[in-house]
This record gives sequence, C-alpha cells and structure tokens, in this order.
Amino acid sequence: MTTILKLGGSVVTDKDRRETVDDAALANAADAIAEADTEGLVVVHGGGSFGHPNAADRNVSATEGTTDAADVRAIHRAMGELLTTVTDELGAAGVPAVPVRPLSAGYRTVAGDVELSTETIAMMLEEGFVPILHGDVFATAGRGATIVSGDELVVALAAELDAERIGVCSTVPGVLDDEGDVVPTIERYAEAETVLGGSGSTDVTGGMAAKVESLLDATAPAYVFGLEDIGPFLSGAEAGTRIGPSP
Repeated sequence: MTTILKLGGSVVTDKDRRETVDDAALANAADAIAEADTEGLVVVHGGGSFGHPNAADRNVSATEGTTDAADVRAIHRAMGELLTTVTDELGAAGVPAVPVRPLSAGYRTVAGDVELSTETIAMMLEEGFVPILHGDVFATAGRGATIVSGDELVVALAAELDAERIGVCSTVPGVLDDEGDVVPTIERYAEAETVLGGSGSTDVTGGMAAKVESLLDATAPAYVFGLEDIGPFLSGAEAGTRIGPSP
C-alpha cells in the first residue's frame, strides 16, 4: 500500500521568519514517522519560509512564470536547503529517507497540468526507501518556470503511484469552520467554500482554499490534520478532516 504524507511548510518552518526551520515541530514529525510503518510511504514537504518568500520576491507563482534562470536557481536553492534539513532530520530519527528534486522530475503543461515522472520514486519504494519531495519550480510550457505546490505534487503522486491514502499535516487540526471547529468531511468544494481562506503568511500557492480544491481532485481519500495526528493517520485511522468520498 502506498501512502502519501504532506508536511506543510507552516509545520516544518517558522513562516514568519525567513528561511527558519521550526526545529521542535520537525523533530516531532520525524519521530512520529519513525515510529510508524514506513513501507510504501512518500513524504512531500511545503515551502514555508524558504520557498514562498523567494518566489514572492521574484513574482513567481503557480500562474505567473519567469524566464530568468537566476530566479529558478534562487527558489530551487532555497527549497534544496530545506529538503536537506528535513531529509537529514528524518534520517536521524531512523526513517530511510532519500531526497527527490521535483524540478528534474516533471513539468507543467500549457494547460497548467502537472506531469511528474515517478518511475524512480516507485523503484525507491520497492527498495525500502522513503522518497522525500518538496514544492518547487517547474519548467512550464509557454511561461518559463512556475511554482508547483506540494499539494499539486501530492495529487500527482497519488495518481501515478496508485496511493490508497493521502495525509496533509498542517498547523491546525483540520479544516475549520467559522466557529473554529473541525469540519469532519468535505466531499464538494461548495460545502466549505464560505469558511476557506488564504494563508496568514506569505503563501504563493493559495493557502487552505487551494489545498482543499487540489485534494478534491485526488484519486484517494485525503485527510487534513495537525501534527499530533501523524501517528494515528499512518496507523490507518481517520484524522482531522476527510477530503473526498469515504474510502
């Protein structure tokens, strides 16, 4: 069984302090993953205070591209630094983590669709490794390079690897309603549209609204939950808000 776990950028970094890792949160996440069965697990992490500010500085987003190679290098470099930290922390906790750089593994079509080559990732899984990917820049037909979010990669990975479950770890315990309570399930975007908003920090990928919209297109049930629910999710339990129909 393949499981995709997204660690939000707001979880692994301090999104209000540029290029700053949240060491305690990352360590807690790594320990929870290490205590679980990691067979068939793929991890994706967000950009947080590394990717988003560097992309915003250069006016690059999922829809606005750049043809300046220096922009691509700067954003990719920042995400590489975060990837190294996340991968090393997971490895130190006992997770057989190995890095995968999306810029070299996919592209965005002229229609905006994400195309991701997963043959190498599938072989890593077969050999017992846990591939670690991240939001990145993508060569994009007609626009140079744009941002590919971790959420988009999660959806693409789930489809290509025939994943059975998707988990998205955030700083909140699920998608919250106007009263601050967790919405148990969202099967259609209209059900939660009135309570969905953007991110409170610099986020070039659209915040929770874009997250839910992306996950509704996934081929597997997805769950949005807080840091404390990584373990229960990886053990097979439902956690936080379920996005999409019942499994």
